[in-house]
Amino acid sequence: MFVDRAKIFIRSGKGGDGAVTFRREPYVPEGGPDGGDGGKGGDVVFMADSSLRTLMDFRYKRKYQAENGQNGMKKKKYGKKGEDLIIKVPPGTLVIDEETGHLMKDLVNPGDSFVAAKGGKGGKGNVHFKNSVRQAPNFAEAGGLPKERNVILELKLIADVGLVGFPNVGKSSLLSVCTKAKPKIANYHFTTIDPNLGVVEVSNTSFVMADIAGIIEGAHEGAGMGFRFLKHIERTKVLIHVVDVSGSEGRDPIEDFDKINNELARYSEYLMKKPQIVAANKIDMVDEDGPEYTRFKEYVEAKGYKVFPISAPINVGVPQLMEEAAKMLATVEAQPLEETMEIFDFEREDNDPDYRKVEVSRDNEAYVLSGKQLTKIFNSTNFNDIGSIRYLYKYIERSGAVEKLKEMGLEEGDIIRIQDFEFEYIDEF
Repeated sequence: MFVDRAKIFIRSGKGGDGAVTFRREPYVPEGGPDGGDGGKGGDVVFMADSSLRTLMDFRYKRKYQAENGQNGMKKKKYGKKGEDLIIKVPPGTLVIDEETGHLMKDLVNPGDSFVAAKGGKGGKGNVHFKNSVRQAPNFAEAGGLPKERNVILELKLIADVGLVGFPNVGKSSLLSVCTKAKPKIANYHFTTIDPNLGVVEVSNTSFVMADIAGIIEGAHEGAGMGFRFLKHIERTKVLIHVVDVSGSEGRDPIEDFDKINNELARYSEYLMKKPQIVAANKIDMVDEDGPEYTRFKEYVEAKGYKVFPISAPINVGVPQLMEEAAKMLATVEAQPLEETMEIFDFEREDNDPDYRKVEVSRDNEAYVLSGKQLTKIFNSTNFNDIGSIRYLYKYIERSGAVEKLKEMGLEEGDIIRIQDFEFEYIDEF
């Protein structure tokens, strides 16, 4: 099964906690602190792998987590860094942050990669908190929290040539004749639900051709599976527009031609900038010199397109069509994919201006403090050690949070809550 969209949860590794240890050596009374730093948590990395062509694996596994960093150890030994988690996806995959809807990375080429979630930093051991006043710090820094998010994976096929047209006009037959691909072919609508790829070899060169499932009216608004079909055309360099000139489905070939191009243009004007060749299929069922085909040919050529009469099942006119596609490809540069979505701001995430901000609020009778750095320091606090508690209080005081709480009505004896812990406020610490 071809799967071109998936949603997964990713979580980087937590940073290892710094160690609280002291030297314990013979003949060294009151040995000082020697707690080592924790190791950094593992990153979550996405990488494009040419051996993959669908997102099928992500249907069965939806949660991915990198390894946590190891805690620090005595004798100033660092904890081991957590192993990075590399998630392999097919080339052509877009990675999108679900919360913001912003594009994190377009992994176009095999080997392209990026870090989607950085591991938490390792916490500092108690050796870093020794000073002239605090000779034996009985606390250390907790490891940095991991980053976690839901991401959407969206695959857009990478092919040189894309076959477009209404359902049942012969795109799959054309692909099967030109390549070794074995698409399902039958005389009913939407035989092709999933895109098929094949390699065309012609004139000492080759190119990849994709049979894009049939487009219908309203596809640009999502009718049928319009969005799913149309997005696979975006990366192609050349389009072959297959039209049933026999009218065997009871439709007018000229109307078909205009309707498909209208759907392409309304989905993205960018698609209409692509070179397009028109394949007048099922020519064996009409008189090539008759008025119906002549009218179609003149109409299309007047719009600046080349028309090639073909009959895909019996390979009539197909070699000439492929020669023209190869010739056109040789002159066309790959156009960059025009994405309208915003780009995810990694710099802002790495340098979060609100990281040190302490938020204050009130929940019934309790005053609530919250904040990213506050959480980290709180998690590092040893509540059996007065120096560690004082370190936490001084941080809260310097942040201005105490003054804000007093403005909200905080008085001695009131309850202050941090996470799930509650404390009684004492005006003089």
